Amino acid sequence: MANFHRNNVEHVVLGHHRSKSTSVTGGHFRLWHSLSTASFRRLVFDAVSCGASSRYTVRSDTSSERHHHQPKQQLQHKRKPNNTKSEKLSDLLNLAEVEADAETKKKEDKLEELKSLVKELQKEDEEEKEEESMTRRREAASKMRLLAKEDLEVRGTLAMLGAIPTLVAMLDECKNDVDSLVASLYALLNLGIGNDANKSAIVKVGSVEKMLNLIESRDGLDSSVSEAIVANFLGLSALDSNKPIIGSSASISFLVKTLQSLDDNRSPQAKQDALRALYNLSIYPGNVAFVLETDLVLFLVNSIGDMEITERALAILSNLVSTRDGRKAIGVVQDSIPILVDVLNWTDSPECQEKASYILMVMAHKSYRDKQAMIEAGIASSLLELSLLGTTLAQKRASRILEILRVDKGKQISGSYALGAAVSAPICGSSSKPDDGGRECFDEEEDMMSEEKKAVKQLVQQSLQNNMRKIVKRANLPHDIVPSDHFKSLTSSSTSKSLPF
Repeated sequence: MANFHRNNVEHVVLGHHRSKSTSVTGGHFRLWHSLSTASFRRLVFDAVSCGASSRYTVRSDTSSERHHHQPKQQLQHKRKPNNTKSEKLSDLLNLAEVEADAETKKKEDKLEELKSLVKELQKEDEEEKEEESMTRRREAASKMRLLAKEDLEVRGTLAMLGAIPTLVAMLDECKNDVDSLVASLYALLNLGIGNDANKSAIVKVGSVEKMLNLIESRDGLDSSVSEAIVANFLGLSALDSNKPIIGSSASISFLVKTLQSLDDNRSPQAKQDALRALYNLSIYPGNVAFVLETDLVLFLVNSIGDMEITERALAILSNLVSTRDGRKAIGVVQDSIPILVDVLNWTDSPECQEKASYILMVMAHKSYRDKQAMIEAGIASSLLELSLLGTTLAQKRASRILEILRVDKGKQISGSYALGAAVSAPICGSSSKPDDGGRECFDEEEDMMSEEKKAVKQLVQQSLQNNMRKIVKRANLPHDIVPSDHFKSLTSSSTSKSLPF
């Protein structure tokens, strides 16, 4: 029987037998004589095929094992990142849950603190001494003032817990303690900052009346209490629904008196707060009548020139000029028109120029007497300069005033011309020589028109020269160049179309 070793024909041994006799050469090999050539080839072929199949079988088995183990390794590698991601997600969820619990705990503690704070504001048993009760409530109001100043959410929470009525009640119950009054007033002020609902609630519970009663009940009101009340009126008047309620009370009179009594040694913030509160209240047309009952207009017009309050004063006058009574009150103040015209030349304050030009524009549109006062004050040159050097809004308003004045001047000229023609007609008609009389009337009319043209031409030249002087002065140019011959030739050739009024 044949034994097969590896896949080499040289190693194929057929009938390997040892000889029974021992010789020097050892054993020998012998082929079976019964095998033919074809059978031998068949055996070789089978041996080669068997070796090849066995080799490929082993390799295929090895590769299958590799492929069998490879998915397991890949699955292990794939499963490992998934497990890592799930662990990270779990950690994040746990961390978020912990933070949420901490935030909830913090809010609960904050709510308990606010509840206890509101409770300390209230009067408890009557056995407690008045001094101790006032001290406790004053400290609670001071804490509430600080908390409400820093946090918008705290303002809403304190209002829901009932802090507003308690603070307003302190204005009556702590009249003799200045520190308690100041603490409660500023706590109310901070509760209303940025919260319209709180502003409305503060007014509805009667705080305005209590503040005014506080002012009237004390002979010498402390300046800190007065400034705190002014600040509250400023904050509460910012809400439109509060404007008529505050304006119909005596608050406007108090603000005007406070504004007039303040001097330079007092807090400048109180003066600004009073002006801003009056501005808020004057926005509502129904409050204009209450403003005019005071001498605020006189104070504001005379204060123009003080740069600290001029812009605020002009802003209030801009609200008042929208009504007929307001325009009348401004017009009757002595030198009010020249003062407002002079503001147009303040190139360092464009906001003041815009507000002053608005006031003059409305007054020129509504009152003939005010237009005449503007012309006499030399508004033409100021308007021409403003239309060239002012802001866009100031230029538009200056052009509008020039248009109003020019139309009014044209009406005056046409009216005087019609009046002259009506008077001279009968005289010309009664003449014995109609042709000569008609020629005389025409000459008189021509002379009248020539005089008007001369006056207009002279006014235009003066206005242009004044403007050029101002421009050159501001440009720091030598004064001897004004007016130059070229400029005189330009002004002399000017026509009535450039008339500023």
